[in-house]
Amino acid sequence: MAETFSPPRLLPSGDSAITVEYSRSIDDDANQSVLALDRALTDAAIDGVTESVPTYRSLLVHYDPGMIGYEALGEKLLELASQPAPPTAKTRRWRVPVAYGGEHGIDLEDVAKALNTTPDDIVARHVAGDYRVAMIGFTPGWSYLSGLHKSLQMSRRQNPRLLTPAGTIAIGGIQTGIQCLAGPSGWHLLGRTAVRTYQLHRNPIFLTEPGDRVTFFAVDHKTFAEQDRAAEAGEIIAEQVVS
Repeated sequence: MAETFSPPRLLPSGDSAITVEYSRSIDDDANQSVLALDRALTDAAIDGVTESVPTYRSLLVHYDPGMIGYEALGEKLLELASQPAPPTAKTRRWRVPVAYGGEHGIDLEDVAKALNTTPDDIVARHVAGDYRVAMIGFTPGWSYLSGLHKSLQMSRRQNPRLLTPAGTIAIGGIQTGIQCLAGPSGWHLLGRTAVRTYQLHRNPIFLTEPGDRVTFFAVDHKTFAEQDRAAEAGEIIAEQVVS
């Protein structure tokens, strides 16, 4: 069971930031508390707060020490954390197309063998999930998703790869995720999506936000190639449903 803190712990992070820590490990309840505090902090518009960065289990709050001190800001943050969570805006839901297996998901067969099942079953389990964007991080647009079914949870690779493709859909530990840019990864690669969760010349630059819901659906590799060309031109390939 995850170790959680009530009230959350305040940790100094350098001379101009505070970490508000709700848990020591990945925990969905703690993450929802983090996102609620982030919304409350935005609504409060505290003078001196310059930025907030939500993670799975904590909120990093940057501030200008010339405008507000650590103690004063810490008191305000704990006060906000103790109040009922502000109402959420309508939840955005994204349906994300994925080309599973083959050159786009080179670990799919190995994952199936490790879990004593078939690649088709792994895909069926993965697309059946209803995921929530818990945080954005590591590289721009990298969407960490909670809600991976226990039957798909497995340890990360013993030997991380130095480079994995942009658009990779992967699983690692108790998470799945959308990797927007090419980069290193120790996760298991199930497929690729043409969806750009980060694209500098597009409006919006970032597609997903913490709190959004995500589901996946399978497409063939020819469709992926067509969608990839459209996405490169700035088209948003993901299907959005507001609920």
